[in-house]
Amino acid sequence: MSGLLNKTMAFLSFSKNRVVLSRFQRLNSTVAQKLFYREYGDPLKVIQLTETELPDPKPDEVLVKLLAAPVNPADINTIQGKYPSKPELPAVPGNEGVGKVIKVGSNVIEFAEGDHVIPLNPNLGTWRTHVLLPKDTLLQVPKKLGLVEAATLTVNPCTAYRMLKDFADLKPGDTVIQNGANSACGQNVIQICRAWGLRTVNIVRDRPNIQELKSYLAKLGATYVLTEEELRTTQIFKNELLDKPKLALNCVGGKNALECLRYLKNSSSMVTYGGMSRDPLTVPTSALIFKDLQFRGFWMTRWSKENSTSIDRFEMFSELISMMTSNELKGPAYEMVDFKDFKRALLNTLTIRGMIGKKFILRFE
Repeated sequence: MSGLLNKTMAFLSFSKNRVVLSRFQRLNSTVAQKLFYREYGDPLKVIQLTETELPDPKPDEVLVKLLAAPVNPADINTIQGKYPSKPELPAVPGNEGVGKVIKVGSNVIEFAEGDHVIPLNPNLGTWRTHVLLPKDTLLQVPKKLGLVEAATLTVNPCTAYRMLKDFADLKPGDTVIQNGANSACGQNVIQICRAWGLRTVNIVRDRPNIQELKSYLAKLGATYVLTEEELRTTQIFKNELLDKPKLALNCVGGKNALECLRYLKNSSSMVTYGGMSRDPLTVPTSALIFKDLQFRGFWMTRWSKENSTSIDRFEMFSELISMMTSNELKGPAYEMVDFKDFKRALLNTLTIRGMIGKKFILRFE
C-alpha cells in the first residue's frame, strides 16, 4: 500500500509541477495577433485574423513588436497566387515593415531591447503584432528615421536606387526618363535623381487633377512632368532644353513605353520593372539595329537574394537612410490604417487607389 501511495504522491507532484510550468510558460510567452491565409485567392476572402503565443527567443532569435507595415500591390499579388515568389502555406503576408526589439536571445549582441529594426528577407510575414526572427534577417535602423520611411525602405527606394546605379553610367546633368512617375517607386526615382544632380522627365496619365499632381512631383524634384499625350509632341529634346535620356525606367509597358524609348540616346538602356498597362513591350527593329538600345528587366526580390550579404547592399541601405534622415528622400504619400481594420487597407490597395502612389500602412499601436 505504501508503494502505491508513494507513486500516487509522485504523480500528483509531477502533475502539479507541470501545471506550474505551464502557467510559467504562459506568463513568459507573448500573445501575438497575425493575419494569415491557407490558400491563394481573393485577399478579402482568404485572409483571416488569429492569435498565437510566441515563446521567448531562442539563442540566435530576436522578438520584434511591429510598429507599421505597408500593404503593397506585390503583397496582394502574392496572396492571389499571381506573384513569382510564393511562400509555403499557411503563410503570414507582408514583406516590409518596421518594428521594435523587445527581447533578444542569449547569443544576440547585435541588437538590444528598444532598437528599431526592419526585415531584410522577403516573405517573413510582417502583417502581425509580434514576430520571432533570426538575428541575421534584421537590419537596425536609426530611431530618428520616420516610421513610414523605415516601413517602406526595402522595396521601392531600393528598386529606384539599384536601377539608377546599375544600368547606366550616370553623371550630374544627365537625363533619366520614366513612366508611372507618380508611383511609389517613381517618386523615389525623382528624389534620388535630384540628390545626385540628375534631371528627370516624368510621364503620368492625364487626370482631372493633373496640375496638382505635376506640382507635387515638381516639389519632389521633377525637372519635367508630362502626360502621355504631351510626351508625343514634346520639343524639350529637339530644342535641347535637356540632353536625350541615357536611361529609361518602365513600369507601364505598351505604347507608353514605346513613346519613352523614342527619345533615348543611342546605346542606352530601358529597364522594365513593372507592367501596369498589362500590354506587352513591343520593340521596333530599328531601335535594336540603328540605335543599339538595350532592354533589361529588374526584380528587387531577385537582386536581394543574390546580394544578401554583399557590401553593395548595405552601402545602399546606408546611403538611402542618410538621405531620408537629412530630408532629401521622403516616404510616399500614405494613409495609416489600424491593424484590425486591415480589410480597408486590402480593399484600397486592390482598387485603383492602390496604383496612384499612395501607400496604405497597417499601424500596430
